[in-house]
Amino acid sequence: MKVKSILGIGLCCLALSACQQSRKPQEEGGKYPLLTLTPEDRQLSVKYSAVIEGKQDVEVRPQVSGTITQVLVEEGAHVHKGQVLFIIDQVPYRAALQKARAAVATAEANEATAKQTLDGKMSLYEDKVISDFELRTAQNEYKSAQAALLQAQAELTDAQNNLSYTEVKSPVDGYAGMTSYRIGALVSASMTDPLIRVSDDSEMYAYFSLSEKQVLTLTAQYGSLDQALASFPEVSLELNDGSTYAQKGKVDVISGIIDKTTGTVSLRAIFSNPDKRLMSGGSANIIVPYDRTQCIVIPQGGTYEIQNRIFAFKVIDGKAVSTPIEVFEINNGTEYIVEKGLQAGDVIVSEGAGLLKDGTIVSTPQDEQAPTDKKKEA
Repeated sequence: MKVKSILGIGLCCLALSACQQSRKPQEEGGKYPLLTLTPEDRQLSVKYSAVIEGKQDVEVRPQVSGTITQVLVEEGAHVHKGQVLFIIDQVPYRAALQKARAAVATAEANEATAKQTLDGKMSLYEDKVISDFELRTAQNEYKSAQAALLQAQAELTDAQNNLSYTEVKSPVDGYAGMTSYRIGALVSASMTDPLIRVSDDSEMYAYFSLSEKQVLTLTAQYGSLDQALASFPEVSLELNDGSTYAQKGKVDVISGIIDKTTGTVSLRAIFSNPDKRLMSGGSANIIVPYDRTQCIVIPQGGTYEIQNRIFAFKVIDGKAVSTPIEVFEINNGTEYIVEKGLQAGDVIVSEGAGLLKDGTIVSTPQDEQAPTDKKKEA
């Protein structure tokens, strides 16, 4: 009898120990927070490096050669279209213009003389005084005189243009840049550096790039580049000092050509610049917003990666089941927007997914509330 009692006690202890061991994973599993998924709205954004240029950023160059006799522009000043900025020595070009005018006068006189000669020859020919050869000769001399007059007139126009080019004018409204050219400097139309730059900064362009994959995604989403451009949201500009520019911008151009070197496509956003805060040649970040409505959002702490694939643990029948998911490529660093793999109503482990194993027993929200219910009944 004593032996049976001892064996019975031993079996009870073993059963109790096994029961406690079987409950241990559940107690550990209960430490993992769970999340029931519901659709939510999110606004994400992504930054792209951008280069800022004026609406018109023009290099002003001379069209004739000579020495600068006057500098009429102040560096950094606001200039108007047609305003004279530099004057190149006009003396040789005025002389060339006078010669051209004299050549035109001579050509006009020669043309008039040839016309009179032709008229006389025609009268003599009609009276059968001269031969066909003499008449044709007079006609050819008149045509030659006409051609000489046209050439002289063209040279006169060229001389007038060259004289006008000695006044180097601003082609646009805007602000003048810096210049190293002063009175006495020799300039020419073939010079490498411009005399000065003038930037029309009433509106500014910000140039940035998207990858080929991103552009293809936009095309697939909207049907064409034109429709993608029309649907593109307003963008913001983050300046180099970290501040956000007050004016919103609009993407107005998407290049249809992929850069072979970088594999990217260029885009242009236009910003109004009423306070002249944006300067041509500056750099900034374009901030593109992405609004997602009624999407499935999960914390990144509830995921893990294997070979560039992302997984989450979905709770099914109290067990953690590893589930592959596809996420939106843009995120805020703490959450993922799930495109495929999870849906509303699913329960997932929201933290510590990297410590779990597939099939681990975890408590459900009902299990976590059970002890509280029992205390209330007590």
